[in-house]
Amino acid sequence: MAKEVTSKEENYSQWYNNLVVKADLAENSAVRGCMVIKPYGYAIWEKIQAQLDKMFKETGHQNAYFPLFIPKSFLSREAEHVEGFAKECAVVTHHRLMASPDGKGVVVDPDARLEEELIVRPTSETIIWNSYKNWIKSYRDLPILCNQWANVVRWEMRTRLFLRTAEFLWQEGHTAHATAQEAMEETMRMVNVYADFARNYMALPVVVGHKTEHERFAGALDTLCIEAMMQDGKALQAGTSHFLGQNFAKAFDVKFADKDGNLSYVWATSWGVSTRLMGALIMSHSDNNGLILPPALAPIQVVMVPIYKGQEQLDAMVEHLNIIKKELEEKGISVKIDSRDNVRSGFKFAEWELKGVPVRLVVGQRDIDNGVVEITRRDTSEKKSVEREGIACYIQKLLDEIQSNIYNKALDFRNSHTIKVDTWEEFKEKIEEGYFLLCHWDGTTETEMKIQEETKATIRCIPIDSFVNEEPGTCVYSGKPSQRRVIFAKSY
Repeated sequence: MAKEVTSKEENYSQWYNNLVVKADLAENSAVRGCMVIKPYGYAIWEKIQAQLDKMFKETGHQNAYFPLFIPKSFLSREAEHVEGFAKECAVVTHHRLMASPDGKGVVVDPDARLEEELIVRPTSETIIWNSYKNWIKSYRDLPILCNQWANVVRWEMRTRLFLRTAEFLWQEGHTAHATAQEAMEETMRMVNVYADFARNYMALPVVVGHKTEHERFAGALDTLCIEAMMQDGKALQAGTSHFLGQNFAKAFDVKFADKDGNLSYVWATSWGVSTRLMGALIMSHSDNNGLILPPALAPIQVVMVPIYKGQEQLDAMVEHLNIIKKELEEKGISVKIDSRDNVRSGFKFAEWELKGVPVRLVVGQRDIDNGVVEITRRDTSEKKSVEREGIACYIQKLLDEIQSNIYNKALDFRNSHTIKVDTWEEFKEKIEEGYFLLCHWDGTTETEMKIQEETKATIRCIPIDSFVNEEPGTCVYSGKPSQRRVIFAKSY
């Protein structure tokens, strides 16, 4: 099966596409730019969703659901917001079809035109804040901490499975607060939830930082993000959290009465991650043999393959493996026994390697006689014979070790591909080699755009953690004063 996957050294883009399709994660649909997420891919997304949902609820958030369709006039109320999404919106103009006059299929009924066009949800700030106007009257109604799991449509012309599709799945949090301080704290809290999830579950080292004014979410006063490095040295924005100020409250006239009876506009945040995380998971860890999934998000953590001759021996092997399976499941480990009798064991090994299952356990008659099992770990391909007694504890520790190893490998790669650059010539050279460049920038959108035009590199973020400290210098492009370095990289 690995022979069907283009090596990432030969063609990284084709390697990625091969893995998505060959590992049964997703495929292109009949609708241009949209994807079908297949059961194995969706099982990974469900693991992502379940863990994030748990983390959101632990921070006081509740799930709700808002309409897919948004009146066009709603988007017009916040000028920056509509400008930011106008070119990506799908628009519903009619509400009915009719039989074609020529008898061939159906056509849009010209008499069924909507009085006001509806926008298929590109994001939900406007429709949600229209509802919040009815929910919020007093300081007693605040804060509102809502999250929605939904699909959105952004009409992309150039698409790639998981990374950029016209329709995708995501969650979007929308919160309302009495003070700017509370809203800013919420914005920071949620970007840190994302960072925690990325590091501890996706085994993905990320940098937390602010977006530049040019790169902010449309309608936000500040955008925080988590940025990750893929194995080709490009950056991928894995999640964002926005401080919206009072922009949407003013657009929809959402005010609350404080304890003294004075009316004030509400302060807002929004934050989200999407199925783009699936792309990050693939590109940050996998190899030429297939996916490498961190155990924390693997739908199947252990696959068991019996080696047998004849149906009688197969039945005995499966019975033996079911006992081990039960021991593992009691420790919360997900297990699959591959007892198919219509494919060879070598085919099974390759298939589960391609699908990124963290641990493969193999048992033959000789292993049973010797009281051992054969264990192969996906991250290193290391194979060893392990005592059958105490196997559940051994595998539990091994899964933790694999999770840590995958993270550390990704961290080492990012660190080795992150450098400080102080001259424009070196910038142009290194940006082509796949690096995160730590550079001084003069803080102007003009310089930011010129660098992007000349190199296709963008400022991924202005780091807020220990990744970069305050360090006065001069802009790598303009030579003007700069207070700290930012991260430049090419990106997805």
